[in-house]
Amino acid sequence: MNKISLIIQREYTSRVKKKSFIVMSILGPLLIASILVVPIWLSTQDEDSQLVEVVDESGLFINQFENTDEVEFQYEFRSLAEAQKGLNDGGPYTAVLHIPKVVVSLPKTVQLFYKDKPKGSSINFMEDQIAKVIESKKLEDLHGLTLDQISGLRPDVQIVSNKMTSDGESEETAGGLALGVGFVLAFFIYFFIFLFGVQVMRGVIEEKTSRIVEVIISSVKPFQLMMGKIIGIALVAVTQFLIWVVLSTVLITGAQSFFAEDLKKAQTEQVKQMEQFSPEIKEAMEEESAEVGLAQRLNDRLGRINFPLILSCFLFYFLGGYLLYGSLFAAIGSAVDNETDTQQFMLPVTIPLIISIVIAQVVIENPDGQLAFWSSIIPLTSPIIMMIRIPVGVDTWELLLSMGLLIATFIGTTWLAARIYRTGILMYGKKVNFKEIGKWIFYRS
Repeated sequence: MNKISLIIQREYTSRVKKKSFIVMSILGPLLIASILVVPIWLSTQDEDSQLVEVVDESGLFINQFENTDEVEFQYEFRSLAEAQKGLNDGGPYTAVLHIPKVVVSLPKTVQLFYKDKPKGSSINFMEDQIAKVIESKKLEDLHGLTLDQISGLRPDVQIVSNKMTSDGESEETAGGLALGVGFVLAFFIYFFIFLFGVQVMRGVIEEKTSRIVEVIISSVKPFQLMMGKIIGIALVAVTQFLIWVVLSTVLITGAQSFFAEDLKKAQTEQVKQMEQFSPEIKEAMEEESAEVGLAQRLNDRLGRINFPLILSCFLFYFLGGYLLYGSLFAAIGSAVDNETDTQQFMLPVTIPLIISIVIAQVVIENPDGQLAFWSSIIPLTSPIIMMIRIPVGVDTWELLLSMGLLIATFIGTTWLAARIYRTGILMYGKKVNFKEIGKWIFYRS
């Protein structure tokens, strides 16, 4: 055991001192923070100001459109040709909205003319304004009711999800937000298994081709060398992940403070756009905001998520998934002489991981379905799929079965990888296939 700890220390210290580790530890949080903050900030810098001339041949839309900070409507009683000429001659208008007489029966005949294309949100707002007027007109013709009267008939209904546990109790879940948390954590597991599993394989190949391994195994057993390498790199993965979490939190918090006004403005614009699309949404948001507010609703949903359970399970599946695949990657590295030869062996190992990400969308849609259940039980896919299911509630027996099978499979694959590793680590200059590897497994010590 002392020899394994020495190998773990060597693998850990040699990698955390590398420039690549330091660079990735800094770039990773910067990338995460930029993905979350930069798009919102850029949206505040790309402002759109449209002064739209409305050429309404139907006469139904005069003074019916609402103006916003980005789109303002002006009504001119002239022909489309005159409006287009004024637009081309550099008049005050940035666009011309032409509404023909037949718009109520054929809404798609509305046309917008411009020199510089307006933002998509501005065009969507114009479409929504036209649709609301047409809808109101049709409702008045049919029933004598206004759109606001019809909208008021629809109540604000919210379904709160409750998971029934095996002991007959119910627990409230956070729904889509919880699934989003699970998917993000599952993707981290997928990413780190690939990133650091390949590092195990490359490290074995490097030591094998440089013949350093011949000196090392004169003092330690091949199994001790393999386990020390796998665990040492696992600790590197955990260290880098913790650095990413801390630095990402600091950067995102700092960016929110620095761009507080811009981010608040962007969020306000998003709310305005949501309100523009549906009177029902606007009314529901106003009522809900008056009672608790957006921040409080988000806190309520976050409060339903069992973060202690999720984080502890994440750590287990993070390490369990890595150790399972890390042993297989180590076996692949010991069986070949260069990275090019790894392709034929990599595919069977990585297919279950790729399949996990592919079926993740199905699992998000139906986390209690048969596909989700079996994928979260099978050890090769459970580190990804079970992490998606845990935030929305999983029976205790399912979780224990999944963990037990993952531990048992890890022990089995480690034994299998050790049999391949002890022979392959000293095999040079020979092209290896699956048949040859099968023979190594049954070699006697």
